[in-house]
Amino acid sequence: MSTLDSPPSAVVTGKPAEKTTPRLPGTRRPSARRGEIGRGGALASHGILIVASVVALFPVAWLVFLSLGPDKDDYLRPSGIWGKMTLDNYAFVLQNTNFFDWLKSSLIVSLGTTVIGVLVAATTGYAVSRMRFPGYKKFMWVLLVTQMFPVAVLIVPMYQILSDLQLIDTYFGLILVYCSTAVPYCAWLMKGYFDTIPFEIDEAGRVDGLSPFGTFVRLILPLAKPGLAVAAFYSFITAFGEVAFATTFMLDDEKYTLAVGLQSFVSEHDAQRNLMAATAVLIAIPVSAFFYLVQKNLVAGLTAGGTKG
Repeated sequence: MSTLDSPPSAVVTGKPAEKTTPRLPGTRRPSARRGEIGRGGALASHGILIVASVVALFPVAWLVFLSLGPDKDDYLRPSGIWGKMTLDNYAFVLQNTNFFDWLKSSLIVSLGTTVIGVLVAATTGYAVSRMRFPGYKKFMWVLLVTQMFPVAVLIVPMYQILSDLQLIDTYFGLILVYCSTAVPYCAWLMKGYFDTIPFEIDEAGRVDGLSPFGTFVRLILPLAKPGLAVAAFYSFITAFGEVAFATTFMLDDEKYTLAVGLQSFVSEHDAQRNLMAATAVLIAIPVSAFFYLVQKNLVAGLTAGGTKG
């Protein structure tokens, strides 16, 4: 075809013009590509997310609001708090209670449970994922069965065991109790995450002369940081917010955890709800800080840990 027969665009650019199919009158435009959503769908999804955010944030905002009321009965008339907001509740909790002793106890127990629980869970999950010893499948199911017993059933035998070991009213005894709750779930989680790591990495470590433990520490654990973050977060939260075991096994009020110390504001005939609200806000600060430290790996760890059983 000569240049005289070519469209003007082809003459100017020197490239053949693209063929276009004219749209006939009355025909519909092509639908959106797969995976794309229209404007209505985008508005609906954003609306749902906004509603979900409001539902999630409202209890927190309400708790902070009640903590600013000076009277214990302000929760009955919340509209009256606006004209008399104060930080006196926080000052009272920090200066006139054993808050810092409770915080110290909670951090000791929670961090101890996190370190010991993640260590045991990681080694257990790795062993079951990589080694084939007699009864390894039944072993994991036994761990799962331990999660089926309610706290009320476990308190009495655990108290007897800790009493025989002279671990009543000790941090280490409470850490062991919390590990019995956190380790089974974390072991299942870590086993699923280790299953996603190629076995060829273990073989490469053996070829380089590493021992099985050296391969686990130097090659596998760095790749398992997201799973370890999830296990650490679960262990920390389990120990930080538990009440029943801490109330039963800790007898000294200076060794109370924050969750137990919060109950000191409630008596048989009275409840200082303004102080409870202020203490609850203060309790949330360490948990929020710990969540901030591990949140980068939480989503990846939860997703990968659930891909294989």
